[in-house]
Amino acid sequence: MKRHLPARLLLAGACSALPVVHAADNLTLPATQIDSTREPVDGISQGYEGRASSSTTKLGLTDRQTPQAVTTITRQALDDFKITGIKDALRAAPSVTVEQTETDRTEFTSRGFDIGTFEYDGMGMPFVSSTLVGDQDLAEYEQIDVLHGANGLMSGAGNPSATVNFVRKRPTDTFQAEVDTSVGSWDSRRIDIDVGGPLTDSGNVRGRFIYSHDKGNSWMDRYSHERNVAAGLLAFDVSDADTVTVGFSQHNSDSNGSTWGNLPLVDSNGNAIHYSGRSNSIGQPWTYWNLHTQRAFVELKHDFGKDWNATLTATGVQEKQNTNMLYVGSVTGDVADAYANHTRSEAHQLLGEAKVQGPFSLFGREHQLTFGAAYGRTHQKGQEYDEDLEHVSAFQTSFPGILAGTTPMPAFGVTSETLGQNFQDTQKSLYAGARFSLADDLHWIAGARMLSADGKGDSYGTAHDTREHGKITPYTGLVYDLNDAWSVYGSWTKIYNPQYVSGSDNSVLDPLEGKSMEVGVKGSVMDERLHLTAALFKTEQRNVAVDAGYNGIQEIYTGEDYKSHGVELQASGEVMPGLDVLGGYTYVRIDDDNGERARKYVPTHSFRGMVTYRLPSLPQMKVGTRLSWQTAVENDSNSAIHQNAYGLVDLMASYDIDSNWSTSLNLNNVTDRKYLLSLYNNATTASYGAPRNLTASVTWKY
Repeated sequence: MKRHLPARLLLAGACSALPVVHAADNLTLPATQIDSTREPVDGISQGYEGRASSSTTKLGLTDRQTPQAVTTITRQALDDFKITGIKDALRAAPSVTVEQTETDRTEFTSRGFDIGTFEYDGMGMPFVSSTLVGDQDLAEYEQIDVLHGANGLMSGAGNPSATVNFVRKRPTDTFQAEVDTSVGSWDSRRIDIDVGGPLTDSGNVRGRFIYSHDKGNSWMDRYSHERNVAAGLLAFDVSDADTVTVGFSQHNSDSNGSTWGNLPLVDSNGNAIHYSGRSNSIGQPWTYWNLHTQRAFVELKHDFGKDWNATLTATGVQEKQNTNMLYVGSVTGDVADAYANHTRSEAHQLLGEAKVQGPFSLFGREHQLTFGAAYGRTHQKGQEYDEDLEHVSAFQTSFPGILAGTTPMPAFGVTSETLGQNFQDTQKSLYAGARFSLADDLHWIAGARMLSADGKGDSYGTAHDTREHGKITPYTGLVYDLNDAWSVYGSWTKIYNPQYVSGSDNSVLDPLEGKSMEVGVKGSVMDERLHLTAALFKTEQRNVAVDAGYNGIQEIYTGEDYKSHGVELQASGEVMPGLDVLGGYTYVRIDDDNGERARKYVPTHSFRGMVTYRLPSLPQMKVGTRLSWQTAVENDSNSAIHQNAYGLVDLMASYDIDSNWSTSLNLNNVTDRKYLLSLYNNATTASYGAPRNLTASVTWKY
């Protein structure tokens, strides 16, 4: 049975939480009516009618102009269903599957493959793995955009899954304030404070302060969490043409009773293990996972006039992790082969981007041009501590004792040079793209990015050497407007993505390569309040990293080839006055190089949907439901490890007491469905999802 090893524990966590910040598009927060009109009116979402930020595509395109499917999860939707973390938010996004493999480590997939690009206001994380450590709090963000499919031009790595862009809240022109408090099941409690407005009489200096505190226990034995976020932003109008924005945030995510891996689903003979309740956990009273992240950024926007503008952004991130972990490798009868360690790691990241865009005339028509350069460097250091070097791989202990939380903590006093990491990765890129108006109703988007990547240092005794220079990722697409309401589109991009994992020869695995194609139709009905999208996609990939086990030092990976195709349908906006909806259906089929179905942990069919309705006879009252359904999934090599098809139903109701006060009630997993959270990557371990639970909230806003 495979286990996640210290190298992955350190490396996956190190860069997964390192966000970067780019020019944010100004948004309206419907729940608090926070608005700012100094920025271009771009990406403003109302209710569930999501309008993607132009930073999501790099080219400043609207959703209708983008030749790919786009999902926007608005602030109103997040507030209605009390969604406060990334994991819960992306569970609401059609086509995205949240693979929570441990209490504090989560992978995300879309169209069957890992999402490897997470952006903050349009600026990506060049060294991100697909793993989230902890649960990134959403207090800082107005909305979340998901750009489906490969995004080689905009993000630099043409991963065929999706690009997730978190759009930040910004300082506001008028004074606004909101305080939200909530309590819920398992002694959960939360407070959010959000204040923004001008700091001078003229309004040329504006600020915003955001704070959140989230703490509670869990349905899982011994597990508890605490998240604290504090963020401040200042915007200065230096001149009529120049605005400087600076920001700093501190994110602390601390958890106790954390799991490394999860409950074994089969024993050493491949026979299924059955658990009496969904609260079972391998976390111990002494296991924990603490992640503290500081981020600072500065951004300069300059208006050249005639719709030409430039943005220069620099971001610095420091992240520190500290863990005590226990892993269960295999179980024979009542005896478990276990592994435990203590780890400390620290990562520093520096990123920068310069971008210029504007219109130009050619052959009697006006077109749009964007070009720029990006730089990123990360330095990762980490060390593992074990009980002794002779027993570094495993020790035997009572499995019932693990489930009861009585396994004693080892001494964790021994380490060596081969039990650590110290490496640096650097990426540099140049990109250019244009939207050509070939005719009044026909537009061609074309561009390319040239990427260079270098790595040096070592990881668990293995050289971390990477050198890929001058790699070009082209992108092209066509959008044809059938009429004022409907468009058809097609796009193609090359896939090229450096991979920072070790192959069987102890060197860094070769980059992932391939191509991705998509065609679809987009339209608006109900006076352009309801937006519809239908997309067909096809992808070919070579050298996809697949976990191949343990080589005595760390996890190793092999490169495999896959082909996938599928369908996505989506609706978002207002169906009728007071009735808001965000929902979508996804079908995906993945085949290996032999034409056999592969990656069976990915559901073939899935549906995600949120609906709310403001009662005409009682307009202060809003009711709604959130639905999630997927077909069965299973382990690729052992059909005894499977999860049957299941659906989840959440309910919400809110009441506006007056213009300042409101209250709400959220009931999740109404049917109390028992289900496994994930079988990601051929996993033989999993944990159960949350049973029925309740949250009550009171909100004051000004």
